[in-house]
Amino acid sequence: MFTVYRQPDIHSVQNSSCFSCDNMKKLKQIMYFQNLSAHAPVFREGETSSSLFFIQSGKVKLTKLSEEGKEYIMSLFHEGDFFGQFDSGSKLPHPFSATTIEKCVIGVIQRSDLEVLLWQHGDLAIEFMYWMGFMHRLTQTKFRDLVMLGKPGALCSTLIRLSNTYGTSTDIGIRIGLKMTNGELADHIGCARESVNRMLSDLKRAGAIVIQDGIITVTDMPYLQSICRCELCPKELCRM
Repeated sequence: MFTVYRQPDIHSVQNSSCFSCDNMKKLKQIMYFQNLSAHAPVFREGETSSSLFFIQSGKVKLTKLSEEGKEYIMSLFHEGDFFGQFDSGSKLPHPFSATTIEKCVIGVIQRSDLEVLLWQHGDLAIEFMYWMGFMHRLTQTKFRDLVMLGKPGALCSTLIRLSNTYGTSTDIGIRIGLKMTNGELADHIGCARESVNRMLSDLKRAGAIVIQDGIITVTDMPYLQSICRCELCPKELCRM
């Protein structure tokens, strides 16, 4: 009997919310776990894709190299997230690289084991289809940020995504708990660190953000939304 796919909780930004509790247990039963140190590669762009990955603890960044050798940060994944490539074809290369940001415990699911599980459980196969669709939409919105919004719009969109993913409410606004350098923000939007310095200064003068000890607090979310022409996507999609 098929279970009904449940929409992820609007307050949850874990992409594993696509799966029911019972199906998450099934997925975890076929994982083997690896302990990785900070800045360790999980997989590299161009390597054959044969596994799916689950973050038991820690954080991982997904990056893409330009022809000039510049690294773009496409996504950040954290505890409770799945990531990896699982296409219909076999021996397809990874389009991105994945690297740990901090010490991680990563669950690895072999492609062959996952195919058997999906064949055995139709409800899981449907939820997995929704997960793949969600990940495709997430990648599309990230490329939209880079290509369509201009650098100020891409920065504002990134700050909104950071607020949704790592933010906590305070008396003055939403405090982004993940500390990022201006260089790292620049890698998210594909520009120079000096440009990010200037744009952040503009946002501070406009009263949209406050920066203290390297931590950004968003004090005027509607202002950021107006700059990036925010489409008010659900929080689980508007994430890092």
